Amino acid sequence: MLMAGEVSALVYIAFLMLTASIYLPIEGIITFMSMIVMLDAVVGRIKEIKTMPVQKGKKDIDIKNYDIEFKDVYFGYDDYSVINCVSFTAKQGEITALIGSSGSGKTTLTKLAARFWDIDKGKILIGGEDIGKIDPETLLKNFSIVFQDVTLFNSSIKDNIKIGKKDATDEEIIRAAKIARCYEFIDKMPDGIDTVIGENGQRLSGGERQRISIARAILKDAPIILLDEATASLDVENESLIQEALSELIKEKTAIVIAHRLRTIRNANKIVLLNAGKIEAIGTDEELCKSSEFYKAMLRKSNIQ
Repeated sequence: MLMAGEVSALVYIAFLMLTASIYLPIEGIITFMSMIVMLDAVVGRIKEIKTMPVQKGKKDIDIKNYDIEFKDVYFGYDDYSVINCVSFTAKQGEITALIGSSGSGKTTLTKLAARFWDIDKGKILIGGEDIGKIDPETLLKNFSIVFQDVTLFNSSIKDNIKIGKKDATDEEIIRAAKIARCYEFIDKMPDGIDTVIGENGQRLSGGERQRISIARAILKDAPIILLDEATASLDVENESLIQEALSELIKEKTAIVIAHRLRTIRNANKIVLLNAGKIEAIGTDEELCKSSEFYKAMLRKSNIQ
């Protein structure tokens, strides 16, 4: 129309401005609708959290020993069954190893022992006490947990170790660091144990972060130790150092250990072999080598004779 001379340049500019004024609100509406869709999912999750039953229980407990007994335990997520009729006892002063293929329920069992979730059926007892009737915070005071994925904070090494025991003295922290084989790299830090290590310990290697996590557990000195793949992603040198630290950590305690590297658990007092959420076999390494073809197949896959 402008080229044909039907409208002036002024009218043409007015139309361009009008087009922009119409387009921008439409763009805003589309953006707002996408935000509503995203927020709908967020609000749904918040509602789910708010309606979730709060775990409760007694805060005063008298635990005579720290044997952990699983009795016919069932657990699943929604309609998906994960643990099916699992029964075994992890005794105090012994190392109980959980092994099996990925998805067999090893990590789930350790988290159920600490009451991260409540089971669907059966019982989990600690020293004869049903953990389903114990306050979760009270229960967790008896646990030291070392996971494969370590969470560290943008603070000093001392503060990160101190999470295990908030009222610990400097002497106790240094002792825990030495037992966990941390002090050799702490000494090389510019500010020693007061060195800030960055978000999630970005100034440390994987092995160093793992040893900080073990130092926390040593400082806490809880009677029950849960180790979930604590050495899975480490090189041979770091693994041997951490194995030394772990041997100090689990002395005279109830220890439940998960490991894919079977050589790390062959000396366990009891090995629980899991398959698809069920117990395939229980025994020592020697017993399972004689009685379980599944165990022998796992050893062969791990190149262990």
